[in-house]
Amino acid sequence: MAELTALESLIEMGFARGRALMEHEDDPEADEPPPLPTPHGTTLGGEPGREGAGAAAGERRPVLTEEERQEQTKRMMELVAQKQREREEREEREALERERQRRRQGQELTAARQRLQEDEMRRAAEERRREKAEELAARQRVREKIERDKAERAKKYGGNMGPQTSLPVTEPGPVPSSPSQEPPSKREYDQCRIQVRLPDGTSLTQTFQAREQLAAVRLYVELHCGGDPGGAQDPVQLLSGFPRRAFSEADMERPLQELGLVPSAVLIVAKKCPS
Repeated sequence: MAELTALESLIEMGFARGRALMEHEDDPEADEPPPLPTPHGTTLGGEPGREGAGAAAGERRPVLTEEERQEQTKRMMELVAQKQREREEREEREALERERQRRRQGQELTAARQRLQEDEMRRAAEERRREKAEELAARQRVREKIERDKAERAKKYGGNMGPQTSLPVTEPGPVPSSPSQEPPSKREYDQCRIQVRLPDGTSLTQTFQAREQLAAVRLYVELHCGGDPGGAQDPVQLLSGFPRRAFSEADMERPLQELGLVPSAVLIVAKKCPS
C-alpha cells in the first residue's frame, strides 16, 4: 500500500510511470515508451528477424538485493515526504494569504459601515437643528402676530390701555331751592369708572369713555389676565354686580352709557383668566 501511494505521488509530481517504479529508477530508457509489436514478430522501427536475437543478446539488468531495494524505497519515501511537506507549506502560505485578505476586506467593510453611520448621524443632527430653528421661527411669528392683534384691537376700540388711573367721581352739588322747586336736570357724563372683580379675588379699576363699547372693557380684562385676544379660547364673560345680569355678545357692541354703567359700575368676571 505504501509503494502504491508513493507511486501515485510520484506520478502526480510529473515522473513517468516507468521512472517511478523502483526497478527502473536508474534505467536511462525508462522514460521512453515501450516498442509497439507488429503482426510479423518485429518491433516498430526494427529489422525483421532480429527481435529474438536482440533480446537474447541484450544485457541483463542487475537484480537488486533486499538492502538495495530497501534503500531505494527509503529514498523514494523521503522524496515523497519532502514533496508533501512542500505542498503542505505551500497550502499553509496560501491559507495565510487568504486569511489576511479576508481580514483586510472585513476591516474595509467595517470602516465603510462606520463612515455610513457617521454620515447618517451627521444628517440627523443637521435635520434636528433645522427643525428646531423652524420651530423657534414659528413661535416668534406667533408672538409677533399676538402683539399685532393686541395693538389692532386696542386701536380699534380706542380704550386707554395704559396704567390704570382713578378719576374721582364728581358728586352733584346742592341744588339751590327755587320757588317752583323744579327737579334737577340729569347730568351727562363723558367718562365711566369701571371696577372689575376677578375670580381669584383681585380687582382691576380703569376709566373708559362713556361712548366706548363694552367690548373695550372685555379686551382690557383679557390683556391684563395674560390671555390672547382674538385667540381660540372662549372670551371672558362679564356680569353686572347689582342687579345681576350677564352681558351677551350683542351687548358687547353697545356703549357703556347705553348699558347704564355710567358714571361708575362694578363688573364680575365669570370665567377664570389663564395663568
